[in-house]
Amino acid sequence: RAPKPGVHNSGWVQGPGAKALADPSQAARLEAYLKGVVGAFANDTRVLAWDVWNEPDNMNDPAYVKVEPRNKVDLVLPLLKQSFAWARAAGATQPLTSGLWKSPDWSKLEKLTPLERVQIEESDVISFHNYEGADSFRARIVSLQGYKRPILCTEYMARGNNSTFEGSLPVALEYGVAAINWGLVQGKTQTHLPWDSWRQAYTGGREPKIWFHEVFRTDGAPYRPEETKLIRMLTDKAKAKKKAG
Repeated sequence: RAPKPGVHNSGWVQGPGAKALADPSQAARLEAYLKGVVGAFANDTRVLAWDVWNEPDNMNDPAYVKVEPRNKVDLVLPLLKQSFAWARAAGATQPLTSGLWKSPDWSKLEKLTPLERVQIEESDVISFHNYEGADSFRARIVSLQGYKRPILCTEYMARGNNSTFEGSLPVALEYGVAAINWGLVQGKTQTHLPWDSWRQAYTGGREPKIWFHEVFRTDGAPYRPEETKLIRMLTDKAKAKKKAG
């Protein structure tokens, strides 16, 4: 469908949705879906890893909070465990993960929620999200190093929230952490607009002071040429670092 004018990522939906999540009879269908997708690409070298469930305990305020089950976390917890088991049963040769994003301290299992503990214990590689400044990004990485597994940041870069390429990428390179930013080209997802557009759409000529996500304009020109130069430079450094061993 066409996006809602002026709203950040207005077309996204959850999987499973609230009704399926609350209906135990849907488990077989969800299992078949997950095993079907993972099994089809289980040996595909283009797949870096399987992010089994994105932000499973997110109540999605303001997008879907009104329709979320109040006991969502209780419903998700057993299904998250099953999802990891289903992916492994499907023969995935790539590592599995589910990204941490919420609690203030991830350094020890006893500090985590039961759901976060499953995310850590079941993940072959540790992934996390961070939409804050460089100091926070560094602290998150340091807090995860004790688990002795490769670390990936699977969401970052929100300029209006002080999460930037120039802040996060040098830190990621320093610690050997993979970093996948949200957004690339301004388009249908409208994620150059900030999260607050869910409360007040950017319509009638209203524009954000700074783009939230996205690297390129619709014509392919960089939103900020200095960012693309930095990305190329740090990518070259990462390649050289890997080559040197």
